[in-house]
Amino acid sequence: MRTLPMTFSLLALAMIGCGEAPPTSPAEAGAAALRKVGASSSQSELLDAVRQISARFHSESQATKHGYVSTVDCVSSPAGGMGVHWLNGSLVDPVFDPLHPENVLYAPGPNGIPKLVAVEYIVINAGQPAPTFGGQAFDVGGTPVPVPHWSLHVWLWKDNPSGLFAAFNPDVSCP
Repeated sequence: MRTLPMTFSLLALAMIGCGEAPPTSPAEAGAAALRKVGASSSQSELLDAVRQISARFHSESQATKHGYVSTVDCVSSPAGGMGVHWLNGSLVDPVFDPLHPENVLYAPGPNGIPKLVAVEYIVINAGQPAPTFGGQAFDVGGTPVPVPHWSLHVWLWKDNPSGLFAAFNPDVSCP
């Protein structure tokens, strides 16, 4: 069973050099998101840890190296877009491990180059209590998983006017 390490600093040290440098600093991206949701210090620490481990996925080659596969289709709705989901199917299970998101999401960037915008968690409902991300409740369902589940988007790498944990981002569009 995967568990959340007690100290995030050890994780950060282990991850240094795992991927290409992100186009924006994690501190800047996180500070804006935290101001919008008024995140607690424990949620703030969790967001920082997820930002540190997900920074490597600014490189799609790193996503591939870590078992993520593109679903190809860019998801959008009248409420906004999500982008293209890259799923690591081996992570879809009844365990919520914030340091191993089941999806990483990319949206079309300048010149059509995909940019990392968010992570998404999918937790199979096997009768356990509903997961929360530092107090933030997950949505019931919401993804095309054919069994009862919870999901949660976390917009760490692109500001979302609808909120840090909203499913769709009005600033993301698909070609």
